[in-house]
Amino acid sequence: MSLLPTALKRLSYCFLLAALIHLQAPAASAQWIHVTLAGTPRTPDGKPNLAAPVPTAPDGKPDLSGLWQVDSGKYLQNLAGEGVQVPLLPWAAAVYKGRQSDSGKDRPSVHCMPHGVPDAMLVYPFKIVQTPGEVIVLEEEFNQYRQILTDGRALPQDPEPAWFGYSVGKWEGDTLVVEVAGFKEGSWLDDGGYPHTDALHITERLHRLTFGTMEMNITIDDPKAYSKPWQAAPIHFKLLPDSDLIEHLCENEQDLQHLQGGH
Repeated sequence: MSLLPTALKRLSYCFLLAALIHLQAPAASAQWIHVTLAGTPRTPDGKPNLAAPVPTAPDGKPDLSGLWQVDSGKYLQNLAGEGVQVPLLPWAAAVYKGRQSDSGKDRPSVHCMPHGVPDAMLVYPFKIVQTPGEVIVLEEEFNQYRQILTDGRALPQDPEPAWFGYSVGKWEGDTLVVEVAGFKEGSWLDDGGYPHTDALHITERLHRLTFGTMEMNITIDDPKAYSKPWQAAPIHFKLLPDSDLIEHLCENEQDLQHLQGGH
């Protein structure tokens, strides 16, 4: 008796389970790793005090360092947020409608391609490491990273297109303003399917509100896909204290042909 039907059922079950974990990941309250981290403000009972004031870096700027996770999965499904009118050009509107109608079955992550910018920060935890001249974002998903250069340089002219683009940042008061450009086409802005072209320019504004909370405001500017720049609803992140990143790799690709009806 052939074991193929049983194997396919198992693969389908695994794929569904992975999808559920993927969608519910932002609701997780802690990582598997637990360690008491020095420098974390604590309440009298020894628990992390997430309402404590924002820490300060040696240069006097707010220190964004820490392990962060988006506080809701809704942003990944709709970056724009409720009530935001996204000014899609006709061709981009058609692409978005198609992706919505088939539940995004061809989104990059199904093919073991990583999420792009900004949605890589909307899936699994990420760690910010802030140093003089550079802010590093370590993504748990696929063990990937971004460099945000804060040494005063401008974005590169005519860069080699990159999946995550190129990021430069500067401080405006207590807010880190990050400009990202130089994208190659292929990534989605979110799992809902907002498209972009190589003309995409993203502005991220990161503001740490307390020791345990951070807000990001995003402006999307892509004249080839949208009739004007548009701003997403504010996105909120929570600190995951006394924890660290864990390894996360993608193995969906080896099962994809079976899950989509291949032979």
